[in-house]
Amino acid sequence: MIIDIVKGADNPILRKASENQGKISKKTLKLLKDMEDSMIATKGVGIAAPQVGVNLRMAHITINKDQIFTIINPEIVEMAEEIDEDTEGCLSLPGHWGPVKRAIWVKLKFTDTKGYEKIMVFEGFEARIVQHEVDHLNGKLFVDHVPEGKLQIEG
Repeated sequence: MIIDIVKGADNPILRKASENQGKISKKTLKLLKDMEDSMIATKGVGIAAPQVGVNLRMAHITINKDQIFTIINPEIVEMAEEIDEDTEGCLSLPGHWGPVKRAIWVKLKFTDTKGYEKIMVFEGFEARIVQHEVDHLNGKLFVDHVPEGKLQIEG
């Protein structure tokens, strides 16, 4: 089921740090499926639970250009000192774009949908998506990283 995306840079749901997800239940898996449906319908490359109105530490990211990957209770445990700047946007801020500097790789600790803890390294665009979605779970938006005067707004 497609869920409406929560919008607005000042929306309190998007600005609140999310709680850890506990036991992975059928209800959790249903929410994750609905999040995936919503991400696909809006042509996103990532989505975090706060974007569908739920302040839990869960997100989907796109890896290998078309594979949707679920991260639960993610924590960036290490990141590259080298950064790259690229333009970002967000499903919660349609029509807003701006340059954001991000680490070129991150090491992420997370739980998968079966409850197993994993550690993986993401590089390049995938690392950017991970950082963007983890920011959502911490109550931050990409616009918080855009230098003053560099945010582009369509319309």
